[in-house]
Formats: sequence, structure tokens, C-alpha cells
Amino acid sequence: MTATFMRRPKFRNAQWVSFVGGEGIVRSYTPEYGTWTYLIEMVLGLEPDFGRVGAETMILLPEADLLTTYSEFQAGCCKQFKSQTPS
Repeated sequence: MTATFMRRPKFRNAQWVSFVGGEGIVRSYTPEYGTWTYLIEMVLGLEPDFGRVGAETMILLPEADLLTTYSEFQAGCCKQFKSQTPS
């Protein structure tokens, strides 16, 4: 019997992420082959003339393809910077 260790997931449920082709919200994640795979719900644009067809806004992506959105990164960056500034 062998033990396999995996690192914690980089993203969490309901977190905004960006990727090549758009951005969306993490809806779930699962371990797969030594990394994490995320189910992302993409942001809906205007409804097309032919309507929506169901799960067209969901995409499965590996962790390596995802980044935190700029707004989340900026907010975290500013908080961290302020806490390191001497008073």
C-alpha cells in the first residue's frame, strides 16, 4: 500500500478566477492525477438570439490554467502591503 500526498487546492468554491478565454466562478473541484481539476461557471454575456442551451457556461480546467482575478489579487496585495508599512 502506498500513500499519495497532494497539496491543498489553490482556489476555493465561489472564488472568481480568470483563464485564457474568460473568467468565472469556481463551483467545485476534485483531485485528479496529482493535481486539482475545477468546474468553472463562466460569466454570462447577453443572451443570444437562439437562446441558451443549458450547461454551455460550465468548463472543466486544471489548476495550472487558472489565475485569481485582478480585483481579488489587488485587494489582497494592498492589504498585505499596508500591514508591512511601518507606522
